[in-house]
Amino acid sequence: MRIDIWSDVVCPWCYIGKRRLERALADFPHRDQVEVVYHSFLLDPGAPTEATETAREMLARKYRLSPAQAAEAQSRVIMLAAEEGMHWRHEESPYVGTVDAHRLLHLALDQGRQAELKEALLHAYFAEARNVADHAVLREVALAAGLDAARVDAVLAGDHYADAVEADIAQAGAYGATGVPFFVVDRKYGVSGAQPAEVFAQLLDRAWTESHPVLETVPGATDADACGPDGCPI
Repeated sequence: MRIDIWSDVVCPWCYIGKRRLERALADFPHRDQVEVVYHSFLLDPGAPTEATETAREMLARKYRLSPAQAAEAQSRVIMLAAEEGMHWRHEESPYVGTVDAHRLLHLALDQGRQAELKEALLHAYFAEARNVADHAVLREVALAAGLDAARVDAVLAGDHYADAVEADIAQAGAYGATGVPFFVVDRKYGVSGAQPAEVFAQLLDRAWTESHPVLETVPGATDADACGPDGCPI
C-alpha cells in the first residue's frame, strides 16, 4: 500500500495530520507494507526567504485580526498539537517560504531519508521556531537527518528539484486539492485535512481489503478429492 501526502513544512495542520496518521499506522497490522511519500505544496508561494515577521504577525495582518485574536487562534492549534504529544513554540515561528526545504525533501526521497527529513523540518519549525528558509539551518537539519553533505550543498547552491516541486503542485491541482494536508491512498482514495486517527484507520483497512481480497468459502462446500504439493494420492 502506498500513501502520498501533499503538505507544507510550515503548515500546522500538516504536522498534526502526520501525527494522527502515524497513530493509525501504529495499530495497522500491515504497517511494514505501507510506503509513505511526501509531496510539495506551497501554502504561500510569495512568502519571503528572510524572516521579517512571525507567523502570528502574518496571520493578524493577512486576516485583519487583532494581536489578541491571532494569538488565540494560534493557541488553539498549539493545544491540539499538545494533545498529539507535541510541544510547539509556534508563536515564535518565522513567516518564511519553503521552496528550498521542499527541494531538499526531494533529494531526501532519492536518498531514502525523506521520512527523517520531513519530521526534522517540521520539528525545527514548530518546536524550535527555526527559520526553515535559511540555508544554514536547512543544511544543519538535512545533515542531521542523514543526507549527503555534498548533495545538500549542490541542491542549495542551485535549482535542483525545482521541477519536481512544480510537478507536485500541479498534481495536487489535478487531484482537486486546494489545501493541505491532502492524503491519497493507493492512488484511489483522497482525504483532505488532519482527520482523526480513527478515520485514517478506517481508510487503511478499506484500502487494504480492496487491494488484498480474501476468497470466501462457498457455503455448504466440503473438502473433496484434490492434488496437493506432494502430488496426487492415486
